[in-house]
Amino acid sequence: MNHLIAPSVLAADFANLKHDIEMVNASEADWFHIDIMDGVFVPNISFGFPVLDAIAKYASKPLDVHLMIVDPDRYLEQFKKAGAATITVHYEACTHLHRTIQAIKSLGCIAGVALNPHTPVSVLDDIIEDVDMVLLMSVNPGFGAQKFIPNTYRKIRTLKTMAAGRNNGLLIEIDGGVNLSNSTELLNAGANVLVAGNFVFTAENPGQVISQLKSTQGQTLQA
Repeated sequence: MNHLIAPSVLAADFANLKHDIEMVNASEADWFHIDIMDGVFVPNISFGFPVLDAIAKYASKPLDVHLMIVDPDRYLEQFKKAGAATITVHYEACTHLHRTIQAIKSLGCIAGVALNPHTPVSVLDDIIEDVDMVLLMSVNPGFGAQKFIPNTYRKIRTLKTMAAGRNNGLLIEIDGGVNLSNSTELLNAGANVLVAGNFVFTAENPGQVISQLKSTQGQTLQA
């Protein structure tokens, strides 16, 4: 299976949200990436359950929900009920990460862990067999349209090496500053899920941009 593309709804036109959802439905994208921000864990607020419910109503592709919030355990079941197929929590926000990951899996969701740019991948060494996906933030979380942090490439390679023989099916998702100029290098480093927000939704032809990201040659997932 080829790498996955997950357009970030945070960059969509919220005055025409149904239109943008339908565009992604009709595109070659694989997931909708949904950033949930609480204004505490990150210095921004995005949207909550009513908007997520509205997205789920029209989306025909899985919802990849990224929780940038404190105490995510309180809301896991509610996010599942709102339509989340993937739930990713931040390592930095979870006191008992193993328990949180198991709780996500018990809901039938793909369980992901996100790392901020300053957090080394080595913190996941004791849990790498348990997670389905690791999301590496390639910008500081909280706002879109930030510049890609080049150290991300090294972190991908380190994570890929850590997972080898222990979790060969691990999904490695990259979020922040992803575009056509770095997508090939990201895939070659070992990434297999690319999140793109402003690069997609501000394009003259978003569907074509998604297609170009999808057709980028590089690392592929094992079928």
